[in-house]
This record gives sequence, structure tokens and C-alpha cells, in this order.
Amino acid sequence: MSNSLLLILTRNPELGKCKTRLAAKVGDKAALEIYQFLLQRTVSFTEHLRVEKWVYYSEEIWQNDIWDNDHYQKKLQVGKDLGERMQNAFRDGFQAGFEKIIIIGSDMYHLEQADLEEAFSTLETHDYVIGPAEDGGYYLLGMKSLNQALFWNKQWGTDTVLADTMQDLKTESVALLNEKNDVDYYEDIKDIKAFEPFIKHIKQ
Repeated sequence: MSNSLLLILTRNPELGKCKTRLAAKVGDKAALEIYQFLLQRTVSFTEHLRVEKWVYYSEEIWQNDIWDNDHYQKKLQVGKDLGERMQNAFRDGFQAGFEKIIIIGSDMYHLEQADLEEAFSTLETHDYVIGPAEDGGYYLLGMKSLNQALFWNKQWGTDTVLADTMQDLKTESVALLNEKNDVDYYEDIKDIKAFEPFIKHIKQ
């Protein structure tokens, strides 16, 4: 799928600077460890995906980290808010000649390689693909040409993002994937066994 590109938005994993809503409950150290775990998880379900992959760092590009330079091209996010940063990443991809582009974050525990393969396949028959998140946002967005309206006039991080995005696309060909949950709050992970080592100090 040489005409296909996966964009991965990531934060540089630094103490006190990532998963701040989660950190409010579990503390900065545990939040950082959880985010590093989620980054490893994201690598595990993207590194063998047979598409081009660009990782967009929030602060600075780290050359020697979990994102293998043989599998991922590394770039820096540009923009004053999430919408602008996503728009610029999509624009970079389309200007480079890619025909199907999907963007995800790096805080999904329940995402699998098969989900991403399904999303790219869906773009064969639809112009847009969206993975709705349980919190009213989305965990995945894909398209075949740049639609800037999707990145404007949104209250990022709120429960209106998905509805507002679907309103923008009401006359378009859109496919929805299964609803999934990203990790923003303690409640998102407290009952998942894989996270127990990171939150045992909370449960005691």
C-alpha cells in the first residue's frame, strides 16, 4: 500500500508533560509510565503495517527512541491547536503524493493492526473513515483528499468533536469503525489488567 500513509501524533514522554488529566489522579510518575506503555503498544500494532508511517512529535524529534528509524519517518507537529497540527500533517502527506491518509494518536490500548488494515481498506470504497471514541471524540480519522473544515471550529478534547465532525461530513461518503476508548482518565484504565502494575498505589 505504497500510496497509503499512517500519521501518528505523539507527545514526547517527559515527566509532568503527558497525560495530565490521568496524572491528576495517579501522579506524574505513574502517568509517564502509563504513557510509555501506551507508546510501546502503539509501536506493536503499527510497525508491521504495510504502509508508510510518519511520527509527529509534540516538542522535538528524538532520534534514538522506540520509534525505529527504519520503520518510521520522524517529523515535528506544527500548529497552535490539535486541529491545526492534524491539518498540517495531512497536508504534508497529500503534498508528498499519498492518496489515502489516516491519523491516530498514541494513547490507544484497544487498537490492533487489523483495525488499521480495515480502515485503509475502507478508504477503497469511502472518502472518509472515522473511529469514534467513547468520550465523544474520535481515535482515528482517514481521508483521500484534504478537507480543512474538519480541523476548524472544534472544541478539541470535548464530547462534541465527533458530532461536529460528522456534521461537516453529512453529504460525504463516510464509514465508521467500531467505537473504542482512548486513555485520558483513571476511569479508562482502572479495570484493565494490563494497567494494574502502574496503579497499584491507587488501589491499596
